[in-house]
Amino acid sequence: MRFKKLICSLFLVIGTLTLPAQSQAQVAVGVSVRIGPPLLPVYEQPLCPGEGYIWVPGYWAYADDDYYWVPGTWVLPPEEGLLWTPGYWAWQDSAYVWYAGYWGPVVGFYGGIDYGFGYPGAGFYGGYWSGGRYFYNRNVTNVNVNIVHNTYNTAVVHNTTFNRVSFNGGSGGTTARPTPAEINASRQHRVTMTSEQVQHQHAAATNRSLFASVNHGRPDVVATSRPSDFSNRGAAPTLRNENSNRPPENRRDTRIETNRPENRPPSNARPNDNRPPNADRVNPAVMEKHQREQEKLRQQQDSERQRMQQKQAQEQQKLDQRNADVQRKQDLQQRHQQQTQQLQQKHDQQAQKLQQRQDKEVQRQQSKPPKPEHPPHNQQ
Repeated sequence: MRFKKLICSLFLVIGTLTLPAQSQAQVAVGVSVRIGPPLLPVYEQPLCPGEGYIWVPGYWAYADDDYYWVPGTWVLPPEEGLLWTPGYWAWQDSAYVWYAGYWGPVVGFYGGIDYGFGYPGAGFYGGYWSGGRYFYNRNVTNVNVNIVHNTYNTAVVHNTTFNRVSFNGGSGGTTARPTPAEINASRQHRVTMTSEQVQHQHAAATNRSLFASVNHGRPDVVATSRPSDFSNRGAAPTLRNENSNRPPENRRDTRIETNRPENRPPSNARPNDNRPPNADRVNPAVMEKHQREQEKLRQQQDSERQRMQQKQAQEQQKLDQRNADVQRKQDLQQRHQQQTQQLQQKHDQQAQKLQQRQDKEVQRQQSKPPKPEHPPHNQQ
């Protein structure tokens, strides 16, 4: 076991040395893993316990040759004015490496992982600091206005086909890359996990029910009101119905189709029962062309989304440098959310249009009569 841990540590150090200089600041020296973490559970956020608490999303950690779930929780920041940048797993040099989260004045890059609750994959829309007080966006955070009075309302785009993948790069991972503004955020004043967060992660590591080999990627406790409080009173359960597409175990093949509902045949059905009756007539070259078209569109959309996020981050940074008032910050967040929503609608329409065109092409292929393998008897 000691030899195995040494090999893992050496593997991580080698991977760290090959990382771009701007990314090394967020790498935690620990272990590297050959198999990616399970999907992110879907859950409700517990009620915020009081003013000043900031939401830290749940994540998959690794110990004892297994992933375990560290429930999301409300945490007091180590210093006034700091926000939490979540950690994330990333494919690096044939292994998944953990990039640790940190506290800082600006939320930086977190792998494009959609953690929810104001963390849609890039940027942060759950709240902000102003005048020494933290203001909560009620559209994405669960707060009691009778207890927490610093609130506002800004719509945040919720994509019903959001990606629950929990790692960046590799097979099936997110394709996000850090923008210059996100790289700059990692270079600013940063603080590691608080002692409460460390204790919270340690408590999760000692709870066998939170290990993926036990819960098959569906932990019973996914979020808590306070760190290390895993009791039923303070914990939020997994939303099983909304999470029914999660694979029963962490398979080596981590490719995920996030925009297609799972349509598995009944256990007593033959493998091809759910296929179209003329599916075998579709030219494989046509299917390969469709895959290339979908990949090209995805890359174009990712590039367009990254350009918009980079521009938004620059605008946010300029506003922060000018010490703008609360109203101007709210107006900017509102405008950014509208831009994000409009771009998502545009991308959805593009994907739908491409799918319709490809479906028609497949139908034309299937409607063609099959070519006989041998000529009719009346032909010479």
